[in-house]
Amino acid sequence: MYELIKGANVGLAALSDSVDSVIVSLDWTSPTGEGDADVSVLLLDANGKVRSDADFYFYNNPVASDGSVQLLGKTPTGSGNKDRISFDLTAIPDDIDRIVVAASRYDGAHFGELDALQLTLADGSGESLLRFAIEDAGPVSAFIFGEFYRRGGEWKLRAVGQGYDAGLAGLATDFGVDIEDDAAAEEALGGAAGDEQAEPTTPTLAADREPQATLEAIPAPRQPDGGAEPRKAPARPRTAKKKVTLPKAVKKSLAENESWKEARLFPVSALKSDRDREMRATSVLLSVMTQIPEFGRRLTAAFGAPAGRMEAFTEVSLPHGDGPRRPDGVIRVDRAGKLWTALVETKTNGNALKAEQVQAYMDIAARRGYEAVITLSNDVALEGSPLVDVRIDGRRKHKVALWHLSWAEVAHQAQMLIRHEGVGNMAHAWLLQELLHYLQHENSGCHGFQNMGAAWVPVRNGIDDETLCQGDPRSLEVVESWERLIRQVCLRLGGELGQKVLPVQRSKRGTDPGARRTRLADQLCLAGRLQAELRIEGTPGVLAITADLRTGKLRTSIEIPAPEQGYPLTWAKRLVRRLAEAPADLHVETLVEGEAGGPRGTLERLRPEPADMLPKNGTQITGFRLSLFKGMGSSRGNAESGFIRSVDDAVHRFYATVVSHLDRPAPRRTQSAERSATG
Repeated sequence: MYELIKGANVGLAALSDSVDSVIVSLDWTSPTGEGDADVSVLLLDANGKVRSDADFYFYNNPVASDGSVQLLGKTPTGSGNKDRISFDLTAIPDDIDRIVVAASRYDGAHFGELDALQLTLADGSGESLLRFAIEDAGPVSAFIFGEFYRRGGEWKLRAVGQGYDAGLAGLATDFGVDIEDDAAAEEALGGAAGDEQAEPTTPTLAADREPQATLEAIPAPRQPDGGAEPRKAPARPRTAKKKVTLPKAVKKSLAENESWKEARLFPVSALKSDRDREMRATSVLLSVMTQIPEFGRRLTAAFGAPAGRMEAFTEVSLPHGDGPRRPDGVIRVDRAGKLWTALVETKTNGNALKAEQVQAYMDIAARRGYEAVITLSNDVALEGSPLVDVRIDGRRKHKVALWHLSWAEVAHQAQMLIRHEGVGNMAHAWLLQELLHYLQHENSGCHGFQNMGAAWVPVRNGIDDETLCQGDPRSLEVVESWERLIRQVCLRLGGELGQKVLPVQRSKRGTDPGARRTRLADQLCLAGRLQAELRIEGTPGVLAITADLRTGKLRTSIEIPAPEQGYPLTWAKRLVRRLAEAPADLHVETLVEGEAGGPRGTLERLRPEPADMLPKNGTQITGFRLSLFKGMGSSRGNAESGFIRSVDDAVHRFYATVVSHLDRPAPRRTQSAERSATG
């Protein structure tokens, strides 16, 4: 892999013969396991400015209409995150001279708090081409990692490594994005901020980050002489054109009684066998992908597909060996007369992918010059662990990429579009809704990860009778299944909320996925518990999940820090008011400094006497831990009595009844903001 140093540049053609489509990854780790940042992209003309606000891509404007830029979202990597961006360089308009790739932090955080910052570049097949490691980010809230630029008819990449004190809004302003203050933004939105019945609009920069909406004294970017020019605090760029989302409220049915079933575009009643389910699911998905550009592009951009006209086919026969092979589907994308092709192999109803079958499709793709093979099943891929091990003949020059999608991820992307981000028109929104209904129907077989595997029962029995030993490979299988389950829980909850929900990997557990899982398997043997943490955007803490296989109990909990100001009794009363709708059996524990724990009790007991939450000896309160307990399912599957269903239900119940009612985290005041506030 080519190593790039700060200030250096390299031509993409020198790295690979195939750089029409590339994927940029921005990586970082956090010593605390709690650091995060958001990526952004700016397309600049010859004057170094955006042509319009539409050339600014960030978390509320993640996809270019022409498919040239697409923010693919985050993937957890050990103790940090990887944020990926797909570029179709052939689709970049001719009047764009530079492409800036940056990231920003919020709530007073800065990049100096993160470790192992780096930019990596991969070609459309996923093969790594280049790495730029960053060691001196410093205490800045926005950071330019690198930039693409044109020279002599080819694209080059420069390692920039430049920090900004002014955050995302300041960086955007310097490149010409039109920033409005709060009053002007409300006028532009037609007062929608205070009108629940207002027509949905594309979210603004501040809509997803409450602290960004009240940036009252942001310093200007660092100047060469170390000074800073004062500037009025920006709040948000102007909104993009409106997109259509479906209302969450369901219209009242006109049916005479509940036995009447609404007519559906994709019926499921006739599905009798696994083969029927596979054929129907493949055809339904591929047809919707071709009809809704936003959806099709979202699912294929991460696999190196260019932006262009997409067509999909089923029941295709391709020669191979003694007889033809029939992949479940084929996707072809035409971009300026150049075809990108992927074979699709589908499994439903929990059926496993077959290595021999996938290997045959990889060989066919290599021989015919196709770019990718995409597998699609209920299983969820793990970081660093391919679902199917296949090999390509090293003598073949053409590279074929193997990618995997889970049905849970397909449903997540559909839900994000129709509920939160929007699509081009109402017909597309309705079509996605029909797809989502089909995927979620019990007879479709597209339910996502739904089986803890053959090792689940023996491991539980071994924990019960204390015969499970460290190093038992079955415990590692259970840990891998648990990780798949947690990733699926994140997808489902994130799709419902329209917010980022990611599993947290603590740095003390190491960055190597295999070694981390081995340690967790040993802990399972010793303590009999499976543990995970979820970070939900906009919540004041991390949602922790513990499955105690010895007691058969699931615990969902969150720790919230004590306020910086006020009196402990006021904190206790406010917390009880916030939890007015929470279950009476919610456990509340006061966290105190320097001791194992403070007072604790159920919400039912503490409601009439919030003062009982305060330590009697006046010890300083550091926060509160809220916990719910429920019995876990005994079977390994996703039935009503199953373990998977019980975990999913526990997380959703805890979020809906407890976490959603807590205060959002308050923005931490930076030193510059404090100086401004005090004059």
